[in-house]
Amino acid sequence: MRQPLAIFLALLAGLLAAPTAFGSSSAHATTVDLRIGEQRVAMAGALPQFTLAGVSWRGSGRVELRTRSTGGRWSAWRPAAPEAEDGPDAASPERRHTGWHLGNPFWVGPSNGLEARVGGHVTRVRAQLVWSPEVRIPLRVPSSTGTPRIMPRVSWGADESIRRGPPVYAPAVRFAIVHHTAGRNDYSRAEAAAIVKGIQLFHVQGNGWNDIGYNFLVDRFGTIYEGRFGGIDRNVVGAHALGFNTGSVGIALLGTYGDAKPSAAAQDAIARLIAWRLDLAHVDPTSFITFISGGSERYASGLPVVLKAVSGHRDTGSTECPGNALYSRLGAIAASARALGGLKIFDPKAEARGTAIRVRARLSQAEPWSVAMTSSTGVEVARGTGTGAEVDWTWESGGTPAGAYRWTVAASSARPATGVLRAGGGAAPLVIDAVAAEPEAISPNEDGQADTAMLTYRISTAANVTVEVRDVIGGLLATVVDRVWMQAGQHTATIDGAALADGDYNIVVTARSAVGVSVQTVVPLRVNRTLGLVAVSPLAFSPNGDGRKDRLNLSFSLTTPADVRIRMEREGRWVASPLTASFPAGMQTFAWDGARSVGTLRDGEYRAVVEASSELGVISYGVPFLVDTTAPRVRILPGKRLSVEVSEPSLLTFVIDGQALRRDVRRAGVVRIPWSGPATRVRVVAWDAAGNVSGPVVRVQRSD
Repeated sequence: MRQPLAIFLALLAGLLAAPTAFGSSSAHATTVDLRIGEQRVAMAGALPQFTLAGVSWRGSGRVELRTRSTGGRWSAWRPAAPEAEDGPDAASPERRHTGWHLGNPFWVGPSNGLEARVGGHVTRVRAQLVWSPEVRIPLRVPSSTGTPRIMPRVSWGADESIRRGPPVYAPAVRFAIVHHTAGRNDYSRAEAAAIVKGIQLFHVQGNGWNDIGYNFLVDRFGTIYEGRFGGIDRNVVGAHALGFNTGSVGIALLGTYGDAKPSAAAQDAIARLIAWRLDLAHVDPTSFITFISGGSERYASGLPVVLKAVSGHRDTGSTECPGNALYSRLGAIAASARALGGLKIFDPKAEARGTAIRVRARLSQAEPWSVAMTSSTGVEVARGTGTGAEVDWTWESGGTPAGAYRWTVAASSARPATGVLRAGGGAAPLVIDAVAAEPEAISPNEDGQADTAMLTYRISTAANVTVEVRDVIGGLLATVVDRVWMQAGQHTATIDGAALADGDYNIVVTARSAVGVSVQTVVPLRVNRTLGLVAVSPLAFSPNGDGRKDRLNLSFSLTTPADVRIRMEREGRWVASPLTASFPAGMQTFAWDGARSVGTLRDGEYRAVVEASSELGVISYGVPFLVDTTAPRVRILPGKRLSVEVSEPSLLTFVIDGQALRRDVRRAGVVRIPWSGPATRVRVVAWDAAGNVSGPVVRVQRSD
């Protein structure tokens, strides 16, 4: 049961941006440590004035907050992190505040009081207070043809001096994720830009991210704002959807839309923005894609997820974002986006097979189309034409000098699609792809779990390969593969971290062809010895309330205090999160009553995953177990020889003519039981590994 504890101001922990005088027109952010007390205490006069606020905390509990306006009115209590899966991907260097639960920024208007209350185990609470006054800078918008009116960063007052790092770019944008923010929906036009400014300050100076997390923001009046720095038409990686940032564009509608319907102006603006941004990427807004998760609370890392090209945040994580009212409109917004802007080219792709290059694409409607191939000097070397909604053309490049050629698909007024592919002479370009390190974080403590990482990579043609481990500033620490000549195909290497200190590293794979072409790719690796041996018992348990193996006992060790989350997975999906708590260093245990926690579990194979978060970052390890609530079936077969049929591996206990016998059966099927006597009365019971027991089966056979 939640026991609200008052949280009141204890001391000013530090200013993230030096505040100006009370009521100043200069935007700034302040961080304040809060002390957990026994009763709620009013905060009147204790805080600087702010317009946007949020809290972060340590521990396994939950936090709510409320704010007081300068007019003296307190808001309702609201959860501190209703959209907890906003944020950078797990491997991103932007995840600086590991071990903290990051709350969401709430636009509250001019306020000077804040209270928070906690439930469960919470050790520290910190408030981020942002003063962001109305922005009155003349609106300037991009003038390129086809681009919707977008308010650039300078117009809403982005502070470029606080950005923590340069933008990171994805190879392509594949889909859009729609969010809502948090706070009031009744903001004015002048306040809207101030909200965007406040969110930037909160994300950078409160959460420690490089910049504002969203790529674009939209207000209820239909104004579109440039979000994260790096170029509105470039594939900037945001920090808006944990595990799904690279390859997506994040669009946030200011306000809360659980019940409140988004305005028609806002919906139209989102549709115009998606129509333009996905057309740049040649993505059909009404299509589906398969995306490999980078790890979120809903989808484990490496799991392929089917998504719509216009998805809501709830499609990638365990959140209600963007609210039911906005989420229900996404299908109509996607359809509208597809219809806007005239003819479009979707899913262009080119592939080389031998000396041939095949170019394919789709058009939004049937029209005449053309495909052109040009050399590196801009000379056209081949052209194909056709009519219809499907583009499919092959160029046989045999006899053409080997080199890089640009292909272009064009159709009437559609935005042309282009790409570069090597062709001619039959020589394939050298490429390193399908690169991954599993696991991404290792714990080399000689317990047999995650002591090493398996690196997999593929090279497109024979090459000399080097694999190195380097620190984050490029220093060489280990050479795993030293200039080994390898044939084209899939290859592996084991990365041993025993000699590495805890911290972040890069695995650098370099390939050099026989003619001197060199390519390189980098995979991040984290070494973190926080988590020790993880074990479960029994390996098969039966949460059906019969008193036999109803609980799963999980043990793990910690080398340092950590926040621990335990989750249960089936086929890569999280089915339960029975524990989130803070633990000291040492051996820890946890007993899970699966039936009481989540109701009846389906029989099958599961994984218990322990995730430990400390100052060193996050490390996790999963061990398999079996849920089996079904009793084995056994029957005695007719015949003179004693044989039984059993439905699963079991321990069979017999009483044969008054004598006891046990037989361990390793496989389901028919088993012959050696017995030299007449076996006139046989009683058998089957026990499986999870403690389930069959009813007794008895056969009485006349001796004559």
